[in-house]
Amino acid sequence: MSEGSADASGAPRGPADYARACVESCVLGRPLPAPAPHELYLRRAACFVSLKKRGELRGCIGTLEPAAADLGAEIARNARSAAFHDPRFHRVRPEELPDLVCSVDVLSPSEACERAHLDPAVYGVIVFCGVRRGVLLPDLQGVDTVEQQVDIARQKAGIRPGEAFTLERFSVTRYREGDPPRADEADAQPPPSN
Repeated sequence: MSEGSADASGAPRGPADYARACVESCVLGRPLPAPAPHELYLRRAACFVSLKKRGELRGCIGTLEPAAADLGAEIARNARSAAFHDPRFHRVRPEELPDLVCSVDVLSPSEACERAHLDPAVYGVIVFCGVRRGVLLPDLQGVDTVEQQVDIARQKAGIRPGEAFTLERFSVTRYREGDPPRADEADAQPPPSN
């Protein structure tokens, strides 16, 4: 963890620092640490934990609806899954830990929308067709247009061109290692409707 990323008790302070500490604990077979005492970790919220290794994606797992009792438990759950259960990658090994960088995206509740109300720099997207669902986080490198964003999410869901689908959008608060929890995020509201 970076200097200043833990509180006085030694607990990881920010959400990404906490996710990193959870990944390290899981990979090394240690008990999970507790999050820092902050109101953000007590609220219920969905989140994604992303792992990168030398700038390349190494794991990303998240939830669209809260699955744990609070955000602290949600981050720990998704950090473990990003390290061990992302089907695109093998399990994170101890020797990889120094090269990993973690980020955490805390999601707002999603809302139905039309393409005209999407902005890939601001909103993530969920594409639905029956039980099939594809998700793409906002502000991703190389995803610059709504068409790209929707097309990638549609492909992730296995929705063929020409099939009808519906859209939902959500916003995120992105935390990188060293970012402290934000008090205003503890009372985050869903994105405004257009």
